[in-house]
Amino acid sequence: MAEAELDIGEKSAGEHKQEGTSPHSTSAPSVNAKPNNTCLELVLKVRIQSPKENDFIEIELHRQELSYQNLLKVSCCELGINPEQVEKIRKLPNTLLRKDKDIRRLQDFEEIELLLMKNGSSEWIQYTPSLTEKSCYNSNAAKMTY
Repeated sequence: MAEAELDIGEKSAGEHKQEGTSPHSTSAPSVNAKPNNTCLELVLKVRIQSPKENDFIEIELHRQELSYQNLLKVSCCELGINPEQVEKIRKLPNTLLRKDKDIRRLQDFEEIELLLMKNGSSEWIQYTPSLTEKSCYNSNAAKMTY
């Protein structure tokens, strides 16, 4: 009877060893594996500075086209604002983005905030045009990229 128990124990150990190697041979993706499109795109979380609203949206920028102008254009188009109203772009918590080199250093899912120009009072301009109303170009920001 001891031999029968030993045989069962040996068989169980062999089965466990075989089961332990089988998950590595499957073609299931790893938990840490990234889809192919994330290598080509930089995903950023963007919002407008506002005391009332603090939600972010996610935008995608092609890694081959990382520039201040492209970040401004895509952010404004996604948020439905006029790029000429953007005074500054801030990487949270406290870093101003000023040039293309700053944008190329960004990593996936960093939080970006657009600061809108003040309109003479202490209130921030609340301007949300339709996406087709204005082209996405900020001449003031273009001068800052040098």
